[in-house]
Amino acid sequence: MTPSTNPSWTQPSSGDRIFLKDNPGLAVVLVEPRIPQNTGNIARLCACTGADLFLVGSLGFKIGDKYLERAGMDYLDDIPIHHVPDIQDVMAAKPGWTPYYVSTKAKNNYTDIAYPQNALLVFGSESHGLPAWVVEENPETSIRIPMRPEARSLNLANSVSIVLYEAIRQRLLAP
Repeated sequence: MTPSTNPSWTQPSSGDRIFLKDNPGLAVVLVEPRIPQNTGNIARLCACTGADLFLVGSLGFKIGDKYLERAGMDYLDDIPIHHVPDIQDVMAAKPGWTPYYVSTKAKNNYTDIAYPQNALLVFGSESHGLPAWVVEENPETSIRIPMRPEARSLNLANSVSIVLYEAIRQRLLAP
């Protein structure tokens, strides 16, 4: 199926740009993010893709932080940022959605997953990532982005971009 015939996407006749029509059935979940610029960039990414954004637990900044607002620019007006105390609050807000836990400790490659409609993409904090027990208890839905062995991690905003756009790419190519 070409992007122009996929009902989830539209392609204007005046060019080769592809636009998402509806909510893509994706949500980004950041567990205890610490850096406001990363969260602002991710909020902007969510606004541009239609993905929902949840911030879980304590933050390393305040909502309204000048660095968060600078990174998110005027896109912050286009997306509600849901700040909830616990991951269970996200699950209650999105019943039936499948969580995918992104961690350097996971075995599955993020491109090996067929992301279903209504997927939660869950990322840990910049300083600690997700707890090891999350990956151990959820091996089938824990995913990683491949890196060189000596590298510790990627930037959080970059990681969210990589995984979110893979899920969108799969929807773009789906029949």
